[in-house]
Amino acid sequence: MKNNKTDFDYTTAPVDKSGRKSTLSMFMVMLGFTFFSASMWVGQQLAAGLDWNGFVWALILGGLILAAYTGALGWIGAESGLSLDMLARRSFGTKGSWLPSAMISFTQTGWFGVGLAMFAIPVAKEILHLEVTPDFMPWQGYVLVLVAGVLMTASAYFGIKSLTIVSYIAVPAVAILGTVAMVLAVKHGDAGLVEQFSKGTKDLGIIAGAGLVVGSFVSGGTATPNFTRFAKSAKVGLWTTVVAFFIGNSLMFLFGAVSSIYAGGNDIFEVMLNLNLFYLAVLVLGLNIWTTNDNALYTAGLGLSNIFGLSKKTMVILSGIIGTVAAVWLYWNFCGWLNVLNCTLPPVGIILVLHYFTHKGKDVQEKVVDWSAVAGVVAGAVVANMVHWGFASINGMAVAALCWGIGQLVQKK
Repeated sequence: MKNNKTDFDYTTAPVDKSGRKSTLSMFMVMLGFTFFSASMWVGQQLAAGLDWNGFVWALILGGLILAAYTGALGWIGAESGLSLDMLARRSFGTKGSWLPSAMISFTQTGWFGVGLAMFAIPVAKEILHLEVTPDFMPWQGYVLVLVAGVLMTASAYFGIKSLTIVSYIAVPAVAILGTVAMVLAVKHGDAGLVEQFSKGTKDLGIIAGAGLVVGSFVSGGTATPNFTRFAKSAKVGLWTTVVAFFIGNSLMFLFGAVSSIYAGGNDIFEVMLNLNLFYLAVLVLGLNIWTTNDNALYTAGLGLSNIFGLSKKTMVILSGIIGTVAAVWLYWNFCGWLNVLNCTLPPVGIILVLHYFTHKGKDVQEKVVDWSAVAGVVAGAVVANMVHWGFASINGMAVAALCWGIGQLVQKK
């Protein structure tokens, strides 16, 4: 109990009643988590390949799949009060949990670095009028990376309280300003939304579009228990996750799609620049990235803490330094690899869910390594990356669930 009084982030223990947050706070944190600028790139792809009806149906289908996956994780996080890494200790074993902890820490630190560059590079190009290429970054750009890295690392360092404060500020600002910019862009255009969507080569099917929707945030969604464990109840954890993910992701896809078909840019940042809203553009871009980046770094800190036994705060600082130093290189060289690694995380999430519900109410004794869980993640990750049919994440989860289930039956015998 003494540890719980000093560790407000409950790194190794369930969140008790005194640590639970209000429903509004949880909703803001989860909504801010989904405000991810890279999702706007997916919106651009959807707009290029689908008409308006196809776009909407892809959002609905992909959103339902994401809702089912993240909602289940949100429920067990809130009901158990445990982080992803502590849940993994039960399903993967004390040392087996190092695998999912390492995987999610690596990917989230990587996306943190990419997010910093996604802020610094556009600002350096558009606001400071500097030349930035894959081979050259002016010193002013590195200063922007450093400043953003320090601020975002600080909010992750101070934990869930700081994440909540940032979300309360950023979520309304990004949602309102981004929506206003999107509406202005449509009004400045020479065609309506439906007509504008119909232009171009529409060569993307709804199923493929839904796959892009799911893939855009299924890896980040695996970290859902890290945040919903602070919810008042399992029901609150479930509905705040489902609603926030659906609203947040849909907004990001819309921002990206509208900016693409009306302004030819990658995101709402460029739309706002074209509307001469320079300072608001920087504000929206920075806040948008911040709400996801501090959550990503917080998740990385918890994962590394599980592996190395050091405090979450120490691991957050270490991850922040690595992500900040490598940010520009990660942006130009590692996005493709990070997308490959995204496919490795859904198998982790499905095993956590299956183990939790099949062992609920039982006295679970932690193993050192549960090899069926480890094998499930490895096999699921391979299938998700190698099989190009249907939904990569669902393929990976199905194989992981099958391997884990067979392993559990063998262990009982």
